[in-house]
Amino acid sequence: MGKVAEIKTKETNSSVDDFINGLKDEKQRNDSFQLVKIMQNASNENPKMWGSSLIGFGIKRYKSPKTGREVDWFKIGFSPRKANLSIHLVFDLEANANILKTLGKHKTGAGCLYINKLDDVDLKVLENLIAVALNDK
Repeated sequence: MGKVAEIKTKETNSSVDDFINGLKDEKQRNDSFQLVKIMQNASNENPKMWGSSLIGFGIKRYKSPKTGREVDWFKIGFSPRKANLSIHLVFDLEANANILKTLGKHKTGAGCLYINKLDDVDLKVLENLIAVALNDK
């Protein structure tokens, strides 16, 4: 087994509720609390702050197929950013392209979905994508 790399962003004891309540935008606060419920129900894990602005559920050791480097990271999570909700689902985006087509207004990045607001997407499709990410080995 490879050595687990130390990464800057780690799980903290900060309050998820305090973080969300500190968001200035009311819609973003409401969407964040709704995402917490969705992810908590899907993962059966309590939300934890990771660093100062990421909310994660569960812990999984990931191994980079390119470098072999291993890191401990959350299974699923999100971050309410100024421009959008950055939803972290570590899974094969290409393999799930058909599901993503039915999601609604979004952008994708390296293992992330970027959604302006939850009203822009089909929540059942989002829940399905979260389940896929949780079951991805």
